[in-house]
Amino acid sequence: MTPYEKNFDAVLQRIEAIRLETNEHQIIKIVAASKYVDADTIRAFYATGQRAFGENRVQDLKTKVEALEDLPLEWHFIGRLQTNKINMLLDLNPMLIQSCEDLKMAEEIDKRAALKGKKQQILLQINSAREATKAGIAPEKAVDTYQQILETCPSLTPKGVMSIGAHTDDTAKIKESFETTYQIFDTLKKDGAKYCSMGMSNDFELAIRCGSNMLRLGSILFKGA
Repeated sequence: MTPYEKNFDAVLQRIEAIRLETNEHQIIKIVAASKYVDADTIRAFYATGQRAFGENRVQDLKTKVEALEDLPLEWHFIGRLQTNKINMLLDLNPMLIQSCEDLKMAEEIDKRAALKGKKQQILLQINSAREATKAGIAPEKAVDTYQQILETCPSLTPKGVMSIGAHTDDTAKIKESFETTYQIFDTLKKDGAKYCSMGMSNDFELAIRCGSNMLRLGSILFKGA
């Protein structure tokens, strides 16, 4: 068994234990956050069965997409998006842009997608921890903004929400930020929300307990790479 297989197997066992404990009907998708590894490492990890990978920088995503174009990978953009990088990102055909942080960004992506004749799936990023260092819309504006995107951005398909847990050692605060995101997601299910993307290497078990069905896991998968 390779180090990647061992990492992946250990993570899957932890996820499965919590899933069975909290909601055995929950299907949880893993997006491997590959920003610190190269294309060869992703190729090796692909052999374990992982198909979805997430990148934080558009240029890095472009490099890896081109190096791995022979593999049927599902790419996610999970970092802060700059307006001047939207065209390049759309040309890479990501399955999901997870970090659409507000209506203005949605309108910019929509405008460029329309010009390219593309339909782009996005998640609305919510700053549930209310931290100045984090991108994302304020929780109280999230539902209205999501519905505005649905109504005014015909080249976008909102598929749910994304957030980053509170940056603290206080588990109660992290839990509160996840629960805030999940409540918004639950409200938006009637509007087609499918994904609640929350939980990273250091807090994914808590995120699953709070209702996450999409995890962005990096270091815990790629340790030893």
